[in-house]
Amino acid sequence: MKQNLNDPIIKNTKPSDKTQKLSDGGGLFLYVEPNGSKRWRYRYQFEGKEQLLSLGLYPDITLKQARLERDTLKTQISAGINPAAQRKAEKSTPDGYHPNCFEIVAREWYNERKDTWSKSTADHIISRLERNIFPWIGKKDIAQITAPEVLTVIRRIKDRGLLHTAHKTMQNCGQVFRYGVQTGKCERDVTHDLRGALPAHETRHMASFTEPKDVKRLLHSFDDYTGSYPVQCALKLSVLWFVRPSELRLARWADIDLDNGEWRFVVSKTKTPHIVPLSTQAIDILRDLHALTGHYEYVFAINKDAPMSDATVNKALRRLGWDTQTEYTGHGARSMARTILAERLKVQPEIIEHQLAHRVPDSLGTAYNRTKYLDDRKTMMQAWGDYLDELKASATIIKFRA
Repeated sequence: MKQNLNDPIIKNTKPSDKTQKLSDGGGLFLYVEPNGSKRWRYRYQFEGKEQLLSLGLYPDITLKQARLERDTLKTQISAGINPAAQRKAEKSTPDGYHPNCFEIVAREWYNERKDTWSKSTADHIISRLERNIFPWIGKKDIAQITAPEVLTVIRRIKDRGLLHTAHKTMQNCGQVFRYGVQTGKCERDVTHDLRGALPAHETRHMASFTEPKDVKRLLHSFDDYTGSYPVQCALKLSVLWFVRPSELRLARWADIDLDNGEWRFVVSKTKTPHIVPLSTQAIDILRDLHALTGHYEYVFAINKDAPMSDATVNKALRRLGWDTQTEYTGHGARSMARTILAERLKVQPEIIEHQLAHRVPDSLGTAYNRTKYLDDRKTMMQAWGDYLDELKASATIIKFRA
């Protein structure tokens, strides 16, 4: 890098009617103002935009110090840090917090990622950090936090009997540390040293029915529901559609095409477009429900502005006498359909997985495609509706023709 300035040049440059700009190379400039003041400024490009940063007055900031600061800023930019934004964040840092403290880095990571998650997932992540991590290590410089310090706060969660939450919180901390590494705020993810530090936890599967006799009882119980009609329709459609509960409750009339028999929406978990072919059974329920809620935005509306809550379906199931912890839960329709479609209706697994909107790459590595197997999925969804109808109507348990 060519360096153009030295102290004699700076001292001998006299003020004039206009601001003079002396370059030292590499984006470092000395501005000589008409009033005689001399101020260092650093010019750089970040994400295609030119930025100008003040480094202080000469001779308070010497030429050597200005060059060192320039080199430091170049390193930050190479690590993906905008020096201007970093300085602004440091000025707004609350008292008692290090500028690169764990909480500030974590919130920065959260704000960058939250739009890729469903609202419930985002709420759970920030709640875990706010309740379990920030009060103890939130103010500390993320680069100075050690593995034993993280383990101490994680064990507090485990000791409250929340082993699953402890594992999830540890995972979130690791994501924050890795973000810190990527942005130059720390050198490594210390949670790598904590593998095996917590007891393993058993994965709890959502309560569901996979035997036809149990499914038959479930379908009949829906007819006994005496609550609101939209909720009764939601119970029936949850089994016919087997989508995620959040997608069910947020279904909008604008996304449903009854004439073409399709419901198109964006999957809450993967943020990918998805198509649910509508069986004749689903269309009949929707046409009937449209008379009641069709003038609202949401299919299962409680008023003109709001859908049913995320607890409504499980609350309705408990009202019907089902234990949502051990027997059947709103999310259980997915595993129920996956199992019966494969074992009883002999549907190919890849067709089922695509209808479940799972990201399962094919042999060529192609990720989920909303239109793939669409004709097969339409046939499957109608067969599923017919199977449920025959199952409910049968005096004894039937063996459905594949």
